[in-house]
Parts: sequence; structure tokens; C-alpha cells
Amino acid sequence: MLMPSIFGETMMDDFWRFPFENHNTTEYMKTDIKDTDTGYELTMNLPGVKKEDVKAELKDGYLTIGAVVNQNKDEKDSSGKYIRRERYCGSCSRSFYVGDEVTQEDIKAKFEDGTLKISIPKKEEKPAVEENKYIAIEG
Repeated sequence: MLMPSIFGETMMDDFWRFPFENHNTTEYMKTDIKDTDTGYELTMNLPGVKKEDVKAELKDGYLTIGAVVNQNKDEKDSSGKYIRRERYCGSCSRSFYVGDEVTQEDIKAKFEDGTLKISIPKKEEKPAVEENKYIAIEG
């Protein structure tokens, strides 16, 4: 049953809305990965996020990208009484395995207009050198 609300179509619209303003959760941190001859290019959508709120970390072969949003949106009438107060606070992250051979210096990142672009070079894994371990024979 739809109920009238001064905030949206139903009373629950604002309650269930993702904390990153009016963005659909399926659109947030949507990532395109392009395979090139020399590496991989990631393009990630981060609408409404500032550059200083985006962090990228490389640990144990995993590239983790995180974003934090803290917003305060106050609306007042002419006498200064609150009509509506909203605060959005949230974080999200995604991880991608890039391999143990890739270092922090190899990865290049650029953030512009709500889009994060990351270039990761392809590194060939070094084949494991098989060590022969012999048992000493006494006698």
C-alpha cells in the first residue's frame, strides 16, 4: 500500500535510500576493466565523492579501492526552523587481484569528475625455481 509522504512517493523511500544521495547502489563503484597489450585499465564511477575521500591500497597482491562520504544537508524555512535535516554517512570498497609481482610504484591513478582511472601494468610471474633437497646419507 502506498502512503502519502512529504519526503517521497512512500514513507519508506528515504529510509531505504542508499546513503550516497540519490545514486542507485548498482551504479555506485561500477567498474570497467580493459585488457590492453601492456596492462589493465580500470575505470570506476564514484559519483558525489571527493578526491580526498578516495583511498587505494595495494596489499598481498590485492588492489583495494575505498570511498567514504559524509554529507550534511540542512533545509530551513524563513524563520530558521528546521523543515528537514539529513545526514549521509557511508563507505564502500572493492578489491581486485593484480598479482604479487605488481608494486605500488607500478600503478598509476587519476581522479577526475567523479571517475577514477587506474593503470596497472602486466607483470609476468617468475616461475618458481624448484629446489632439490637431498637427504644426507651417513656411512
